[in-house]
Amino acid sequence: MNRRVFLTSLSSAPALSAVSTAEPPQSDRLLIADVLIIGGGTAGTIAAIQAGRLGARTILVEANSQLGGTTTTGGVDFPGLFHAWGKQVIAGIGWELVTSAVELNSDRLPDFTKPTGKQHWKHQVRLCGALYAALAEEACVKAGVQRRCYEFPTAVEQTADGWKVRLAGKGTNVEVVAKQLVDCTGNASVVGMIGLPRQREKTTQPGTLIYRLAGYDIGMLDMNALQAKVTAAVKADALKLTDINGSIAGFLRSGGENAMHVPGADSSTSETHTATNIRGRQSLLRVLRFLKQEPEFAALHIERLQPEVGVRETFRITGETIVTVKDYVRGRHFEDAVAYSFYPIDLHVEHGVKPEHLKEDVVPTIPLGALIPKGSKNLMVAGRCLSSDRLANSALRVQASSMAMGQAAGATATLAAGAATTPLNVPLADIRRSLAKHGAIVPKT
Repeated sequence: MNRRVFLTSLSSAPALSAVSTAEPPQSDRLLIADVLIIGGGTAGTIAAIQAGRLGARTILVEANSQLGGTTTTGGVDFPGLFHAWGKQVIAGIGWELVTSAVELNSDRLPDFTKPTGKQHWKHQVRLCGALYAALAEEACVKAGVQRRCYEFPTAVEQTADGWKVRLAGKGTNVEVVAKQLVDCTGNASVVGMIGLPRQREKTTQPGTLIYRLAGYDIGMLDMNALQAKVTAAVKADALKLTDINGSIAGFLRSGGENAMHVPGADSSTSETHTATNIRGRQSLLRVLRFLKQEPEFAALHIERLQPEVGVRETFRITGETIVTVKDYVRGRHFEDAVAYSFYPIDLHVEHGVKPEHLKEDVVPTIPLGALIPKGSKNLMVAGRCLSSDRLANSALRVQASSMAMGQAAGATATLAAGAATTPLNVPLADIRRSLAKHGAIVPKT
């Protein structure tokens, strides 16, 4: 058959009907849970594992592809601080996952017996974030936690004995009926949807896009000349001081890792989060183009680059208790303390950060009341959105502390579900006993 005859035969053939092989969206389904946790980041992952290990029917909802949040997607794969003044103050499930990641990857723990002075980062634990995510997921599987990634709540309704939450995801719509709800979104997003009060500053701390550069010899660089070129580039609007936190010498000595700021970083909505990530990546491109103009950076390349900007603060709840900076720096021992926290006051501004370290032997505590929105029932939070003022929050928000409060929230929510009561009515002795049984270090009464 020649080409003309072939084409003619096609034109005269009956038209084929379009056949779709795509799966239609699943119709609404009803899921039942004792504990529903929204947000699988630093706190939410630990809360879910704790609830699952205590026997609760647990559902963990995460909008992204992996668990771990700041430790994994955010790239802060150096969590801390678990030790204070020569002793461990935070342990439990978070510590279990951290040490498992270190051991499995043949990494090393810091020597916690050596005081750090004001170099607190020496006691942060270096690990492989992607491996941590895998171990966290495995722990959820073993604990019977139902993980639901790529989903988020679209409606939250309070019922007589709990909550009804609608979730939407890729080709999926489900409704969850839960006895207890834990908001671990970092932004107190669920608390906001419910209509309970939240607070935030007019200007939030800058975020950071974690990346690391290599391919240059620090000893061969003329830092004074390079800084002068930075000044000229900033004046020409080819570079911003926040791209390098002001100092090219400090930036390059660290490979750029955790050495830049994204002003106005905000993850509280999809629109602001998108804009934040774009600004972070534009900053990286400015730095690369600036450095590649210099012959000393001919072999410059990226060793690591995270997909998202790490955001330090957005909303905080107004809780039954508000932890103030005065409480924190004095190491107040709250009567309802369920966990310790240890980190300097760490408020970032556009061009850097100057931590304010705690006085020797001071170890702050986290009260249960700071994890419970004021006047709420069957609702808790954990992570950086706990009830605190801004300066206290700059220390409380870090990973080890968030892991500790996540475990406390998971245990409390499970006990509340089992007793058909609200978290504020769960006996503290029962909470502390459950936490200690699962390896947590509980503040002494």
